[in-house]
This record gives sequence, structure tokens and C-alpha cells, in this order.
Amino acid sequence: MNGDRGQAGSITVQADVILHAVNSDLVPHPDKSRSTSGPGYVQELLKDEQGLVFGKEYLLDGRVMENNHVDHQRGSSCVSRSDAPLASNHAAGAQQSSEIHDGGRSKMPNDVLVSACASSRAKPDTVGSVLQSALDCQVGGQDGGHGSSKTETDLVIEVGGQTIKAHKSVLAEKSDYFKARQSRNILKVKGVTYKTLSTLIEYIYTSRMNVSKDNVVDVITGAKILQVPCAVQAAMDSMSTQITAGNCYEVLTIAKKQRLSELKETTYGFMSDNFLQIFKDPAVYGRLTGSERDLILKKRMDGRRTVMVAEINDVFDRVGSRPPSRCGSRPQSPLSVGSLEESHMIYYFNEAEDDWRPLTTMPEDINTKGCGICTMYNYLFVAGGIKGHGDKGKVSDRVFCYNPLTNHWAEVKPLNQARAQLKLVSMDGYLYAIGGECLFTVEKYDPRTDRWTNVAPLPKGAFAVAHEATACSGELYVSGGSLFYRLLKYDAKRDEWQECPYNNSRKRSSDMVAFKSFLYRFDVNREEGITVVKYNTIVKMWQDCAAQKLGNHSPFRCAVVGNHVYCVNKSKTLKFVVEEENAYFHEEPLAAPLESKGLLFPFVLTLPERSDNKAT
Repeated sequence: MNGDRGQAGSITVQADVILHAVNSDLVPHPDKSRSTSGPGYVQELLKDEQGLVFGKEYLLDGRVMENNHVDHQRGSSCVSRSDAPLASNHAAGAQQSSEIHDGGRSKMPNDVLVSACASSRAKPDTVGSVLQSALDCQVGGQDGGHGSSKTETDLVIEVGGQTIKAHKSVLAEKSDYFKARQSRNILKVKGVTYKTLSTLIEYIYTSRMNVSKDNVVDVITGAKILQVPCAVQAAMDSMSTQITAGNCYEVLTIAKKQRLSELKETTYGFMSDNFLQIFKDPAVYGRLTGSERDLILKKRMDGRRTVMVAEINDVFDRVGSRPPSRCGSRPQSPLSVGSLEESHMIYYFNEAEDDWRPLTTMPEDINTKGCGICTMYNYLFVAGGIKGHGDKGKVSDRVFCYNPLTNHWAEVKPLNQARAQLKLVSMDGYLYAIGGECLFTVEKYDPRTDRWTNVAPLPKGAFAVAHEATACSGELYVSGGSLFYRLLKYDAKRDEWQECPYNNSRKRSSDMVAFKSFLYRFDVNREEGITVVKYNTIVKMWQDCAAQKLGNHSPFRCAVVGNHVYCVNKSKTLKFVVEEENAYFHEEPLAAPLESKGLLFPFVLTLPERSDNKAT
């Protein structure tokens, strides 16, 4: 070690190096499980052997990635870091960023910021030796790096039978504990371990907080004892970036034990954003209280309830007969141009601007022809459909879901039976796949177990495929098909289908939706216009509701937001308003997505407020 002996037995050393981590316990571990969704891709949800399984990642244009690897960067919300990482104990050297945690810059004596030293040294064994080694090559900025101005440690800290040498002024800048004891040259610290104190002193010198769920309690406790409030915040920020489905309950327990409300809320937010993963894991969801379960689900539903449409293919259309795209700026898969299957967009309606904007692209693996679509727990589910066309078409059993909070697509358990032209409906936390071409069977999906089970089938001869279905007051209702007047109800408690009173309309039904305790059925005739009839599910009676005679109306599908029913097709969007004693169509129709192709299937999801910024 190069240095001169001082008057009080201290050592004067050169100083121009940041303090580095000295052993594996202090080296920050990369967060491999926390994924971030960049603007160029949509990554799927990951899971263990018993949860949601998805072996592919999708780009925003729907392409499957060439490999299943994405580089992720982890950062603290309160730390601005340089591009070069903190040097490990195998190399002395990356330059420290001048922008650091809100504790402020760590100023060394002579008001010189610490920087990297390029000299090669043997790996130190202790924090004290790392600090001493760092100080050996730290040079004051006033001498131009020639070593004429030197800085010496002036404090020896004794903790757990070991010592650490440091600078009083540096520690006092961020710690009231050390500031109040600046008169001492030797200081014994109690209440913290050597390893914890090493981590905190490293943070004070470098503004790098090396914590994990294994040491965060000790570090936060030590930061409170040593009165380093910025270290408490830095530890919480670092832990927030390390939350995964596997450790979130442990992090929550730590946050509650230490009364770290910010970290607790961040953990609840993670659970909410990844609800299906948490929901199926009894080691996490099963240990949450009832109020906590309500909280994470409520968080998931907070935001703007937004009407969206998914582009799907008409089951009778030859997909390749349409041009690949009407807009050059539209995201396209390289395989879609000139191919039989195209990528399909999901648009959301921006009420403030009265227009439709693209949100994401449906992955190529989704069969958009004859598929079933619905929402549950603020996820979009797409099931079944037909892959290919003509004689080569194959009915699919695959089921996908889209998470608008993380912008990820994932694949869940496939149907027990492949289905096309099915109806997919959510009710009381379950998905129901109803019928399909040449099928009367019905199956139910439980997200807690990630499993489909068969329930009572539709009555024989009930419908000829093109039916409508919705849920109202805890019961499923199915109507339409070739028997336009017929209405069936499924009682989940009894697992049976019941016949409801017939309605007077013999017109072809466009769609049927539920609002409060009523069903609203929209019958469309190109010459006669739109007729709306409603069914009171309590008194079991039909009655006329409203009509729209003017204009040439094409069939549409409907979605409900508040007391508004949005009726969407490719040419326009009608808004049907339901009031206490009245119901009517809004005078001015809304626009439709200009670049849409195929059919439009409307649905409703809740978007976080930031979605306008990330939708492209």
C-alpha cells in the first residue's frame, strides 16, 4: 500500500477510486425474472410448470421472435446511472455517474467527485481493504492527477470485531448519526452487522444500493439506526425492481413488517398487474387476506374503461382475397404480405379525440377466423377458430390472453374440444366456451386451476351456429341462430339449460348485450333498419325498446360502457343510450377504424392512464 503515516496513526493515501463491492454478498444480482415491455415488442407472461405456460414471445407486429431472449435492464426510480455498470471485485473500474440517488453527490475531501482508477490490483478480502485500496489511488482533482494533493481516512469504525476505515465528512453528509460523532477518530457501532454496515457505507460512497429480499430488512433497519434516510428509499427502490411472481409474497411480508408503505403498494401493484399468475398460485393468493384480494383486483380495474375492437376474419371469407394492407405505416409481419393469413390489429377508442387508435397486434398464432372473444379480470381472451382456409382449414383448440397493463400476450390451457364459430362468455370468474360449428357441448375454464371442464350441453337442435350469448345477473343467456325467437338460460348452480319465453321478433339478430337486469337484443334489417327489444330477466317478459329506421344499416356487434351500448361495424359506430325511462340512439354516429379489415369485434378493457403514451 502506498501512503504516508499521519500524526495520529492514520494513513495518508491517494484517492481517486470508487468503493467497489468486495464479495458475492455485496455484488448486485441481475434481476432475471423482472421483464419490461419496450415499444418494439410484446412479451408473453411466463410461468412455472403448474401455471400459465407460453413458450414464445411476440413482437408488437405479431411476429414470433427468432429466439426467446430479451435483454432487460434494471434501474432504480431515484438513481440515474451511467451506461457502464458498477465495477465488480474482478476489475477496478467503471466511471461513476454524476447523477445519483436523492441523497446528493458524495463529495470527497477537496470537493472532488470519486472516479474510477484504472490500475490493476489483487482482489481485496474485506470492505476495509477495498476502501483502503480505493483511497490508495484516489487523487485530488486540483493536481491534475499527479498525486500532489492527497486525501486520508480520518475515521476507524469498529463493528462485529472488524474495522472499516472511512472519511468523516463523507459519512456525515448523508448520516446524522456520523455527523453527530465527527469528533471521534475511532467509533464503535452497535445494532448492525459488519455486512450490513459495509453495504450502507458502500452506498454512501457510490450511491449504489446492493440489496435483495435476503438482506433488505437488515439494510433498512441499519439505515434507520445510522440515520441515512436516502438509503432507506434507495433500498425500497431497488427491491421494487426485483419483485417477481415467485418472491412477491416475501417482499410484501417484509414491507408490512417494516411498515414500508411505498414498497407494500408497489408489491400490490405487481400482483394486480400480473393477476392471473398470482391468482393461480395458492402459495401467494391463498395467503392473502380477503381485503388484500379485493384490493389487487380493484387496482386492476382502476383506470379508463375503454371500448376496443379486434379485427377478425369472416369465417366465409378467403383471407388472401383482401389486399395485405391499406396503410404503409401499419405494423406488418414479413410473412403476412401476400400470405393467406394477415396480422390483425386491436384498436381502442379515444373519446377525447373521437377517433380510433391502434393498441397492439394480435400474434400470428391466434386464429382470428371463427374465434370466440371476451374479457375477464381485465384480460382479453381469444379462443378457438379456424387455421387455414378451404379444405385445408383446421379447427383450433388454442386459447390466448392479452394483459393491457403489461402489454403482454400469453397462451393458457387449450380447450378440451377444438371449436370454430363458438361464443366465449365470462361469468362469475369463469370462461364459458359455448357450442360452435356442429357442436352443442359447453365447457368452463377456471383460471385458479388453469383447467377446462365440460358442463351441461346445449339442448339438441337449439341453434345453427350463428347465435348470440351474454351473461346477466349470474346466468348465461343464448339466443339467435336459425331460431331467432328462441332464448335459453344456463343455471350454473344446477348445471342445466332452461327455456325462456319467446320474443316477438323473427328478424335476424345482430347482437345481444346485458345491462343491469335487462337483455337488449339488436335486430338488423337492411331495408327496415334497427329494432331493439329488451327482456326483463326478473319478470321474464319481452318488450319493444327503440328503433332506428333511417339509413342503410349493416350488421354490427356491441359492447357496453356505463349506460352506453356501442354498436360497431366497419363503416360506423352507433351509440345507444339507456336511461331510466328511455332508450335511444345518439344522433351522430361515431367513426370506425379507417384502416380496419375483416370484421370488428368490440369489447371493453380498462386501460391505465399511461396507455395513450405507449399505444403506437
